[in-house]
Amino acid sequence: MRVSVLAFASVALAARPFLNEPDTGIEDLLGSITPNGTLPPLKNMVGLPDFEWAARKYMNASSYTYYRNGAAGEWSYRNNLEVFTRQRLRPRVLQDITNVAASLPTTLLGHNVSAPFFISPCARGGYAHPDGELNFIKGADAGEILYMPSLFSSKTFDEIYTEASNTTSPLFQQVYLTNNLTATQELFTKIEKTGRAKAIILTVDSPGDGIRHRAARYSVGSADTELSLLTWEMYRKFQNMTSLPVIPKGIQTVEDAQEAIKNGAKAIFLSNHGGRQLDTSPSSLEVALEIHREDPDLFNQVEVYADGGVRYGSDVLKLLALGVKAVGLGRPFMYSNVYGAEGVKKVIDILKYELINDAANLGVGDLKKIGPQYVDFKNSLNTWYS
Repeated sequence: MRVSVLAFASVALAARPFLNEPDTGIEDLLGSITPNGTLPPLKNMVGLPDFEWAARKYMNASSYTYYRNGAAGEWSYRNNLEVFTRQRLRPRVLQDITNVAASLPTTLLGHNVSAPFFISPCARGGYAHPDGELNFIKGADAGEILYMPSLFSSKTFDEIYTEASNTTSPLFQQVYLTNNLTATQELFTKIEKTGRAKAIILTVDSPGDGIRHRAARYSVGSADTELSLLTWEMYRKFQNMTSLPVIPKGIQTVEDAQEAIKNGAKAIFLSNHGGRQLDTSPSSLEVALEIHREDPDLFNQVEVYADGGVRYGSDVLKLLALGVKAVGLGRPFMYSNVYGAEGVKKVIDILKYELINDAANLGVGDLKKIGPQYVDFKNSLNTWYS
């Protein structure tokens, strides 16, 4: 009987419906009055998943697909979203939550931000709005959160940092692996000279091209056949090229988290590239749990960031409970950009509201004191295999 139940579970999981945003009634309310190519009123966006629905209605198929696609069969894309539903929160009642809102601000590598979440690096912001990444700079500054511009932005490097010169919220500049040390040195020097970039986010999870079938059908995937042949020795050389912290993004095992610290990383970034690079790679929540289980003190040694699949305040709480310092979001902000900077700011406001209220309902009066006791991680990852 045990084997047959597991076999049935496998079939059920394999046959589950294709996942976009959950059905919370937006199609029933707005579908008939929002023809394709038009935007519903921003005031009707009440949750982060609503922005995907709006973007899919508004954007052309190829541009939307560029944001939405995942690697191969897109298991990692779906798992990034679903893994949070396999955790059970453990609410404590009658707790003092008087100051929960005041506990929202934090610091990231010494830089003040208003909340423990940020805009992850995502390419081609111009597919959603002609002002592209300039809207992320404006929105992040209005919401006082961190933004990580992508090296492959629609707007030029100079356009981004000219806009940033009028703002105060911190920027961490994302870059990709390259074998060319001369070009890397020139890029790092250029980043440092902006005076606005406070760290370099080095994407380390993509030495090869992602196998993205959905994107390839619209010719919006990359077709880069050249491998990036880099090692931890090269990472140490990169660190010597700049006074800025060089943060490896794409850590997916406890071993690599430890290796990054051993090689001088001031912070690490757990990520599987939004499920776009290697299918069946783990979600950042699973990696954070692995670190918590095997080397929990690691969270005290460096700042740990994580992204992938975050759509709700409760998702953020689960990562913070394990020791993650700040949580990144990519697609929700990319989708929100169809509304411009106002849409970006709306996502920030929604997530702050959810985070404060979810923390209160969880009985957490200080977000900086949340811990693993608030989540039942035993009833979660891969338990149906056992």
